Amino acid sequence: MCGIAGVLYRDPDRPVEAGILREMGVAIAHRGPDAEGMWSAPGIGLVHRRLSIIDLESGQQPLANEDGSVWSSYNGEIYNYQEIREQLSAKGHVLRTQSDTEVLVHLYEDIGDRLVERLRGMFAFAIWDSRQRKLLLARDRVGLKPLYYYRDEEKLLFGSEIKAILVHPSVDRAVDPEALAEFITFGFVPGERSIFRRVRKLRPGHVASFSSQDFSSPPRRYWQLTVQPDEQPSLAEWKETVDQHLRDTVDLHTIADVPVGAFLSGGLDSSIVVGALAENALQPLATFSIGFHESGFSELPHAREVAQRFGCEHREEIVTPEAVASLEDLTKFYDEPFADASAIPTLHLARLARRHVKVALSGDGGDEAFGGYARYAHDLWEAGLRNRLPGWFRRGPVRWASGWWPKADWLPRPLRAKSLLTNLSLNPEAAYANTLALCRPPLLRKLLHGDVRAELNGHELGGFIQESYLRAKAGDSLAGMLNADIEHVLPEDFLTKVDRASMSCGLEVRPPFVDHTLLELTARLPSRWKVQGGETKWLLKQLYADRLPACAVSRRKQGFDLPIDQWLKGPLRGAVEESVLSPNSPIAGWICQDAVRQIYRHHVAGVGRHGAVLWSLLVLGNWAEAYLTPEPRTAVAH
Repeated sequence: MCGIAGVLYRDPDRPVEAGILREMGVAIAHRGPDAEGMWSAPGIGLVHRRLSIIDLESGQQPLANEDGSVWSSYNGEIYNYQEIREQLSAKGHVLRTQSDTEVLVHLYEDIGDRLVERLRGMFAFAIWDSRQRKLLLARDRVGLKPLYYYRDEEKLLFGSEIKAILVHPSVDRAVDPEALAEFITFGFVPGERSIFRRVRKLRPGHVASFSSQDFSSPPRRYWQLTVQPDEQPSLAEWKETVDQHLRDTVDLHTIADVPVGAFLSGGLDSSIVVGALAENALQPLATFSIGFHESGFSELPHAREVAQRFGCEHREEIVTPEAVASLEDLTKFYDEPFADASAIPTLHLARLARRHVKVALSGDGGDEAFGGYARYAHDLWEAGLRNRLPGWFRRGPVRWASGWWPKADWLPRPLRAKSLLTNLSLNPEAAYANTLALCRPPLLRKLLHGDVRAELNGHELGGFIQESYLRAKAGDSLAGMLNADIEHVLPEDFLTKVDRASMSCGLEVRPPFVDHTLLELTARLPSRWKVQGGETKWLLKQLYADRLPACAVSRRKQGFDLPIDQWLKGPLRGAVEESVLSPNSPIAGWICQDAVRQIYRHHVAGVGRHGAVLWSLLVLGNWAEAYLTPEPRTAVAH
């Protein structure tokens, strides 16, 4: 696991400044603390920071083929590299190292851009073909490893993190107003956008080719998962297939020349991974957990029970309100505003693990693969109700009632009907986008400054969710939700969270549930065996009921959240006043502070629950202060 960056100039004779390459490497040194490498030729420069996991003695990067015509800078792990290596050697390629990196340049020699189709793993890489003077950028299928790029009239820059790009002295930092609105709505910046207008993400499952003559070529998609359930196999056949594939996938993810541990929340997914690892371990498996003093948020007792069952060497820490000081780290390591508050305990968990291991497996992705979120069961119930209501009734009386019904967070749950009425009045895909929104459109309109609203120019927030939902099997609501989550929420929220948190301290995290072959398998698993009778992750629980402690299988999913609602009323009040509500706030020109002040008063008084929105604005304020100086309020692009 590493960090990569580089420069391609439009002028093929322009030398790449060694100082800029060095600073790009320094900016992402935390991703690869073990070694630094740079290579340049007229018009092109590559940077690499290495975290040594496989072939510790060699495999330094950037790395070339035999004659130096193809160079690569790579971040990730290719789990099937040994198989590919044998095939390349049989064809006459001379490989000088035992690393997974070297297979890239030789596989590129054989099949060009199609090399990505042969790789199983998590990766982001750059390949420079000096004969064609072409730069190839590629990202893994699901989006475990990040890759950003920036282009203007004179240059193309790329990096594992945006901070490497921002090193260049002539980068335009203007903010994308649509990305800003999407962030406040969902808590992350979706799709190919970044918060900066000219910086783009290379999306999961995409490659992009650039030359000094052509910076404009659009990325090409080489892989797309579509959830299309297959009703042919029996339940018994599905159980056997899933069980064997999970075992094989976990085993494949242990390839390393350094010790491997595991994150353990005490929930089903991480417990399955720990159980599979412990089954073949030659010594006690190192496991790591984070908890809170607030009992409603802490899963530590359950994690201990699982660790004891499998004889693990278990370590844990408590995250206290003082951890909000990590907001500075959130700003530093995430580069964009990122409002998933569980990033803070994830940062602490990664640092705990890194003191003992270099690689940790996690349970991320199990909910998306097997239907684990409570919202799936709720929205399936909601879909059933929607299907029983005539269209005219939903678009008429129900829509009218949704506008009239108050957002009454203080009422008993059965009377808090605004979200339900709104979702029933919408089409299924729009309803799911509304479910995922932290800040719904009526509130967003109140919170955004009029100038920012004007810049949106009719942009449909959440359209990316609806498009993904509709690509799944028609009439299968769960398939639509899973498709949207796997294409967007998983890579842009959860995998981003874990990548930045773990790489901030040079820890490699591998989530077996996100292996693309496992996702392809579960995409065919019938929806009724994912969620059945309101029971989420039904098939997985059936498989593991006898192998795990009951606490890991039968209890309600808890999640990994901070008690943000409470902390905003106490430890975070000063930060909100300074970063969001102060006249000198760096985001004062983007938001209507009177509207924010009103919802904050309601939140503190307990007559409204606006913790997610207020946290998003607090994160945004801290980010703007760090990245948009001296005049952040004038930085929105026009």
